[in-house]
Amino acid sequence: MKKPLLLILFFAALSMQAMAQQRPQYSQYMLNNFLLNPAITGIEDYADVRVSHRRQWVGIDGGPVTSYVTAHTPLNKGASGNKYHRALAHHGVGVGFHTDKTGPLRRSGLNFSYAYHLPLTTTLNVSAGASAGLIRNSVNSAELEFTNPNDPLMGGGSINNSLFDLNLGLWVYTRNFSVGISGAQLLEDVGSFQPVENREATFGLQRHYFLTGSYRFEPTEQLDVIPSVMLKLADPSPLSIDASVRVLYDERFWVGASYRHNDAIVGMFGVYVSPLLDISYSYDATTSTLNRVSAGTHEVVVGFKLLNKRRIICPQWVW
Repeated sequence: MKKPLLLILFFAALSMQAMAQQRPQYSQYMLNNFLLNPAITGIEDYADVRVSHRRQWVGIDGGPVTSYVTAHTPLNKGASGNKYHRALAHHGVGVGFHTDKTGPLRRSGLNFSYAYHLPLTTTLNVSAGASAGLIRNSVNSAELEFTNPNDPLMGGGSINNSLFDLNLGLWVYTRNFSVGISGAQLLEDVGSFQPVENREATFGLQRHYFLTGSYRFEPTEQLDVIPSVMLKLADPSPLSIDASVRVLYDERFWVGASYRHNDAIVGMFGVYVSPLLDISYSYDATTSTLNRVSAGTHEVVVGFKLLNKRRIICPQWVW
């Protein structure tokens, strides 16, 4: 992307706070729903740690580059020891950090999360969670080109703003089915550290709402077929739909494809290497008009299963 175009986008964002800073896009969200819904916190029987790097719209100067680290673990999780009785209720705690850079715009966030998991029957569970933290938005004027020599940003430096962030979620799940709903950035710019009179020159937050669902079919003893869908609403942006299907072999290897409406077709694959490690990769082929200048998007996710006393290789609750 040429710098003059970045400049246009920058000032458009300053003048339209309702269309301000968006949350990063993730193609492999289904492997780490913790990114979208804090009710996932502590769902597995081990400490789940994930590291990811995503480079979006390769070939466009200033295209988004996103990285994250997340970690969450259960507390006091146990089992009844009898398949005819409910498992025990338990807690979960977690933390997540992400950074997202698009041209001169940078966003970083740090959140801490908590969830409570309650078995309703021997197979059905429900969890509710919340996460809170800080989001910092900044603009580096040194990366902009100016045609007006009197522009106030000509002096260089950065515009910065930090805001409180609040996310809430609900998750209903069994071994083969899950559905969740969550809201992110619910405070918008209410928690801004910037004086009210200066907020028009900074990026506010836009509320996001997510509805996700998945089901695991088992056509054979070694094959699992897992379709999933995500609906995202961030008013006034249009509703976004992301539908995917993954095929898992022997709970070790998987391949999948996804379609993001008016945006991209995604191919992905992964392997659960050991009770400690799993690795996955996805490639987005852009279907919007950006495909004239973009060579697609690459995303890598590396997962670690710590404190994994049962030596689980494939996740049991989130696939």
